Amino acid sequence: MNVLILAAGYATRLYPLTLNKAKPLLTVGGKPIIEWILDNLADVPDLETVYIVTNDKFAGDFQAWANRYQHRQPKSKFKVINDGSKSDDDKLGAIGDINFVVTRENLTKSDLLIVAGDNLFRESLAGFVACAKKTEATVAVYDVGDVEAIKNYGNIAIGADGIITQFEEKPEKPQSTLAAIALYYYSPEVLSLLTTYLAADNNPDQPGRFVQWLYTRKPVKTFQITGRWLDIGSKETLEKANKIFAKLAP
Repeated sequence: MNVLILAAGYATRLYPLTLNKAKPLLTVGGKPIIEWILDNLADVPDLETVYIVTNDKFAGDFQAWANRYQHRQPKSKFKVINDGSKSDDDKLGAIGDINFVVTRENLTKSDLLIVAGDNLFRESLAGFVACAKKTEATVAVYDVGDVEAIKNYGNIAIGADGIITQFEEKPEKPQSTLAAIALYYYSPEVLSLLTTYLAADNNPDQPGRFVQWLYTRKPVKTFQITGRWLDIGSKETLEKANKIFAKLAP
């Protein structure tokens, strides 16, 4: 199984913090956000390559970081992919980036774990992967516990078997308080559908849009993240993350 970390956005909502530094390289609790993600993957067995897709502006920074991190994790294999975009105006979008890497690196022959580079988890992702490997597609979900808060996320409803029965981005009338978060497991059968999705001129940006399209065509399983999860989308969330994760830093 390969891993793809989505890190090609420009995080304009966090300016000026992200004007000259990619969001996943911002420090939280003493280390870059991306390292928290990788640490949570440390006990996942049989990982092949960790691909990091980024833009032309920050590709050099990610390569420099990867070179340093590689010395601490000599068994891991990292590859930084530059999607060629130079600004928020010409970005490929998250789904466009996934397809770009899958196509360029010929990744349709093995499973792929995809995680957004601005997501922070307090628990290992080994449980998610173990469950997901039995499926064609699995998305992580998190109970935000608030009917108003869920209106800012992709809201899902699930059946007794944990399979998605309804998915709506930023709903006015939520069906539940379960949010689909940017942690996905796709089998080769699902990865091959990315080109179909994009060829139909569907939204190439938010990765949840692909799940919204996919669940009507294939069963999409869910796995609930029970530990703390934070999506670093604002300065307020970044400050909150620093307070929480500072306690976890070694």
